[in-house]
Amino acid sequence: MINFTVGPVQANDEVRKVGREQVPYFRTPEFSSIMLENEKLVKKFVGAKDDARVVFITGSGTASMEASIMNLFNENDKVLVVNGGSFGQRFVNLCKIHNIENTEIKVPLGSTVTEEMLKEYDNAGYTGFLVNIHETSVGEHYNLKLISEFCKRNNIFLLVDAISSFLADELNMQEYNIGAMITGSQKALACPPGISLIVLSKEALARVEKNDPKCMYFDLKDALKNGERGQTPFTPAVGILLQINVRLKEIEKNGGEKVEIQRVAGLAKYFRDNIKDLPLEIVPANPSNAVTALHPLKNNANEIFTILKDEYNIWICPNGGDLKDKIFRVGHIGYLTKDDYDVLIKALRELNSKGIL
Repeated sequence: MINFTVGPVQANDEVRKVGREQVPYFRTPEFSSIMLENEKLVKKFVGAKDDARVVFITGSGTASMEASIMNLFNENDKVLVVNGGSFGQRFVNLCKIHNIENTEIKVPLGSTVTEEMLKEYDNAGYTGFLVNIHETSVGEHYNLKLISEFCKRNNIFLLVDAISSFLADELNMQEYNIGAMITGSQKALACPPGISLIVLSKEALARVEKNDPKCMYFDLKDALKNGERGQTPFTPAVGILLQINVRLKEIEKNGGEKVEIQRVAGLAKYFRDNIKDLPLEIVPANPSNAVTALHPLKNNANEIFTILKDEYNIWICPNGGDLKDKIFRVGHIGYLTKDDYDVLIKALRELNSKGIL
């Protein structure tokens, strides 16, 4: 199978090699050293300040979304949530569960956040802004500069879910005044699923310190205290953290996050340029480098996913809910090459010739 989904994605041989090894005991100076190195490299790749911290949570990206809501906001906050798809809706749901007053900025399918949308909320007493900067369900990459400027002029704390955007699209915490950022192991880091990360600025750390979440596992104060010595409060997914270390060091060796972003962007452009003549509509106004969301103009998106899986040994990424039959997605993250895309493009052309696409 060739995997063109947006997570879990294909891993390279070095990452897979670590996954085949016995998982070591982790309450050791050696493992602590690896964890501290992971934190240092993640901070470097997201442009965080030296006084920022990284928390590694054993759980999916949603675990870190929920931990962020619980530790960074409370009943005194009033937050704006960009809701342009299933992951924006997830932030809305989490705010409701944890009694965080929130207002949705509804973004139509495939559209983007505009200046006009944000102006309505100027000087309105909001204290937080939540955005999945890449709404993965529809492939939209929101304008981070626009959102950042809005938050700065309104003195609003900015929480960015970059789970599928990290290492695929430009993101610098200092430049865009991001208070906290979330990502996960199974996206452009190209490791197995199971670890999510929260990068916390100095302002975010102050918010964590004053909050008292009614939860043991997601209490970031405990995680941060243990993290000072390169440890976690509970048993983590040790093997995945070792794989993350290999991957981060590989990215650094190859020239850093900018080179990796350029690589992903190149694959995205190659694919999009080579399907222009096919009856497929690119859905978002501003697509992320991480994924191309496509609407088949003639046929059912889920049927195309199934045929590629069963007859061509190719995984593309299906959608769920109301989008199940309308949109499928092709990822550009993970261990992929132009040769891999040639296989997919050939398959799509065959489906088109058969009237299936």
